[in-house]
Amino acid sequence: MSAVLRAGVVGCGNVASNHAAAYRDLPGVELVACADVDPERAARFAATYGAAAVSPDALFGLGLDMVSVCTPHPTHEAVVTEAAVHGVHVLCEKPIAIDLGAAARMVAACEAAGVILGVLFQRRFWPAAQRIRAAIDDGTLGRPFLGHASVLLHRDTSYYTADAWRGTWATDGGGVLITQAVHNVDLLQWFMGEAVEVSAAHTTVKHGAVIEVEDTAVATVRFASGGLATVAASTALTPGLGTRVRVTGSTGATAGLAEYPEGSEARVDVWAVPGAEAVTSPFGSGLAADLPLSAINGSLAPFHALQIADFAAAVRDGRDPAVTGREAAKSLAILTALYASAASGRPEPVPTLKEEIPA
Repeated sequence: MSAVLRAGVVGCGNVASNHAAAYRDLPGVELVACADVDPERAARFAATYGAAAVSPDALFGLGLDMVSVCTPHPTHEAVVTEAAVHGVHVLCEKPIAIDLGAAARMVAACEAAGVILGVLFQRRFWPAAQRIRAAIDDGTLGRPFLGHASVLLHRDTSYYTADAWRGTWATDGGGVLITQAVHNVDLLQWFMGEAVEVSAAHTTVKHGAVIEVEDTAVATVRFASGGLATVAASTALTPGLGTRVRVTGSTGATAGLAEYPEGSEARVDVWAVPGAEAVTSPFGSGLAADLPLSAINGSLAPFHALQIADFAAAVRDGRDPAVTGREAAKSLAILTALYASAASGRPEPVPTLKEEIPA
């Protein structure tokens, strides 16, 4: 490995800007090239970030050390496995895939090739999220037994029509659950532990003319610890009310975080710990106008940068990154069960990773 890590980006859509900017600005890393199936988009993007524009087929011949995969959800598997074949460490945007079988193949390919697979869940890098995780680890909260995640967002019709792959089961893998709420499901399972059973229902109340997937969903989740949690998610609000994740532990203490407006750094809004109680409202300044997707992504860029810095350090040090492929598959397993439950109308088990992903 060279003294300077050589990085690339595949897929030059909305979120790719956060990856490219992070690589460009990270000491000890050189952004070498950007690739996209649209050569003109790749050229414009690469020029912005001072890199070469190449075709996806040519990218892995450039001697890269690591690559970010920012392509549509169903294409993640092909790009990640190609990176593994070429010995390139790979950081994939969420969700890791749209089905657990694909995620298993991605993990297996990277492990067989000896390359590191990380998945982008930048909200874990919020100080508020890390404070709650630390309070679980040090016993302040005790064993979490009750949780809640709410994802109450606004999306215009133009969000779904801007890209042909959005809003279908085959190319998006689902709607608000897999595209937006996956972040909060990830935080919920990070706090609560292994999920074993779910019950869910979903519907489409606003965007049915342009999407075939859900824009509104509710669910309950049962955990191996005996804990329970609820999930409520929608992109049909005007204005959106942001997201929240809250957990109560066996000590009786409760901690929660709130992200408002969407894309802003979440703050601890409830810290109900005896002797250190604090509460604040995310709406203290009133309701804000809904932000365009570019502004939401831009607000999250500092936390992309933190996770990308962790991934680069993992590549350099030969260690696991903060969120491995196996870890990212846990939220996908929950989502898989949620969609199965909504289809069957009954509780469904969460697929076990040891069955889906070789040990």
